Amino acid sequence: MLFDDSYLTLSGKGLSDIRIKSSRFMGFAAPIFSETEAKLLLNNLKKEHPQANHHCYAYRLTSDQTVYRCSDDREPSGSAGKPILGALNSNGITYAMVVVVRYFGGIQLGIPGLIQAYRESAMQAIAAAGTKEEFIRDRFRIEFPYDQLNEIFRVLRSAGAKITNQQPGEPSLIEVEIRRSFAQQLLNTIQTHPTLGHQCRIETPSHGTA
Repeated sequence: MLFDDSYLTLSGKGLSDIRIKSSRFMGFAAPIFSETEAKLLLNNLKKEHPQANHHCYAYRLTSDQTVYRCSDDREPSGSAGKPILGALNSNGITYAMVVVVRYFGGIQLGIPGLIQAYRESAMQAIAAAGTKEEFIRDRFRIEFPYDQLNEIFRVLRSAGAKITNQQPGEPSLIEVEIRRSFAQQLLNTIQTHPTLGHQCRIETPSHGTA
């Protein structure tokens, strides 16, 4: 993590393709946001490469990188999944998955050789995908009198909040999201505002939105 409310993830998909002693290692890196997406990516690659000997992978989820999984897929224990996971870790990446598909070429590489091959394949796929910084955002629902609409807009713009939904009426309802590190400042501004402070009702924000 770069800050308390930001994290690194992949900019897009990335591919790698290396050959070592007749074996072919194909790396596929992609952003994911759930274990369901991870399973779908893995299953799709198994369908695309049914003749491959191994489909090894690793992924990380959550902004604090606490959810992760890796698999050697019948390679010697610790020779594939952990090196791939290590490539994600060394780049500080989360909400991402790397699958390395291996076509065995008939020559044994040994555990050190496998570790190097899987890590290198993963690193190249990550480099091809690129990385970007994302922010964790909090979401609020704000209820207010319609005649305060312009003032609400002014406060939200000043705070850098994004309006995601608006329901005009009396009272009016607006839904916003804002980078977590700026959320408390926005709350304080509204609550201490001379007119908005006693006329607005703010629902508790939902956390962990990427």
